[in-house]
Amino acid sequence: MESSGKPSTAQIVVLATSSALTAVFYSIYRNRVKIASCLKEAKKVSIDQDLKAILSETPGRCFPYAVIEGEVRSVKETLSSQFVDNCKGVIERLTVKEEKMVWNRTTHLWNSTEKVIHQRTNAVPFALGSHDADITTTVRVVRPLDAAELDLETTYENFHPTVQSLSNVIGHFISGERPKGIHETEEMLRVGDSVTGVGELVLDNNLIKLQPPKQGFCYFLTRQDYASLLRKQVNGVRVWRILAVVFGLATCSTLLFMLWKWYVLRRESRKKKSVLEEFKEQQRKRMRELQMEESSVPPTSCSVCLSRERCCVFLECGHVCSCGPCYEALPEPKKCPICRATIDRVVPLYNS
Repeated sequence: MESSGKPSTAQIVVLATSSALTAVFYSIYRNRVKIASCLKEAKKVSIDQDLKAILSETPGRCFPYAVIEGEVRSVKETLSSQFVDNCKGVIERLTVKEEKMVWNRTTHLWNSTEKVIHQRTNAVPFALGSHDADITTTVRVVRPLDAAELDLETTYENFHPTVQSLSNVIGHFISGERPKGIHETEEMLRVGDSVTGVGELVLDNNLIKLQPPKQGFCYFLTRQDYASLLRKQVNGVRVWRILAVVFGLATCSTLLFMLWKWYVLRRESRKKKSVLEEFKEQQRKRMRELQMEESSVPPTSCSVCLSRERCCVFLECGHVCSCGPCYEALPEPKKCPICRATIDRVVPLYNS
């Protein structure tokens, strides 16, 4: 807080940053609460021979938000792993990342970072079927890449370290970047994997489809079971709530601190103004006792005796209001006659 009562730049930055982060975290928290609540209320549906009949009798021939569990089955073709033999899937994601160390000029430490330099995702039509091989009913999965929780299994992972030479090491220290190597991964949703899908379940021309919901609900495709998925979402709600509360308290604390400092400064200002008015009133009373006119008193005369010249600077308040004898006559602890601040030391004032 500045002496004028205005907040300092640092306080404004802290308040604005904490307020913005609180708003962001609270917005994410509210969204996660909505997702977890909708997930709890989603209808649990089993893949069996009666599923078509149930959907055909349902209004709109669909469940707006349903949970269904089954194993991945290919529709026409499958994708083969490029690195693992006899590994078939319906979704394949290849990712190539560059890993390097970057020098942080603030902390003076090397920090590890990574950058995606190439990523490709391939998908073929697939369906979810019952774990019971005798049940032929399947649910076609529509737009699986739009799912918020697309849980793929890592089928291949390899790291290619960068070959270092003396000249490269010197160049890296000069540039502040030190490459570590290339990280290559392959992830797949394999045929036969157990998958939990959450979305809109609809009967369309005798074909059962699981597709992204139209009412703002979240679309899920994960290898976790329903209980684990729900637990994960609830834990996410707890984390974002804690962050929102922590930064909310930081915002309130900063605001209260600024208001308290403003109140203290205002109180000190009113106190100084009151003391100054009291001093001026005492000075006018002294002048009436001496039968002196205010205009006849030189501006450099001592504020106490009104006769001798001022020759003392009081520190730390900085007032020049007294002569030497009047300063010596002040009672202990010596205080400034104007502002009543304790006099730490006195510096002689020489008028030329």
